[in-house]
Amino acid sequence: MKHSQTIGILAAIATIAVCFLPWVVIPGKQLVITGMDAAGTNFGKPGLVNSILCVVMIVLFLVPRIWSKRTNVFLAALNLAWCFRNYLLVSTCMMGECPEKKSWLFALLFLGITIQLMALLPKIPLPQKK
Repeated sequence: MKHSQTIGILAAIATIAVCFLPWVVIPGKQLVITGMDAAGTNFGKPGLVNSILCVVMIVLFLVPRIWSKRTNVFLAALNLAWCFRNYLLVSTCMMGECPEKKSWLFALLFLGITIQLMALLPKIPLPQKK
């Protein structure tokens, strides 16, 4: 795919931005949970791993070597798994209180899938056989 590297970089930047936006609201406790601020819960900073992986993947999307593309596929799979983990962890009902899911939580999953697809479709010129 011709523009897979550009789309992957843009999706990684968008993932970093989504980590700072509200994912869920817990109405009973008046808490707004984001990827970088989960105060009042035991979630820690669930978006921190996504942000670190995305920064590394942006660098690997820019490097035109086969080893970087293969490493990027692995890191994109880790990122997708962490996005899915965050979705399950943050949106789960606990002690009778179900959080109200915001659209940014779904955007996190969509962006994780997009990054994985773009990592699987790199444009690399292959050497000609003689």
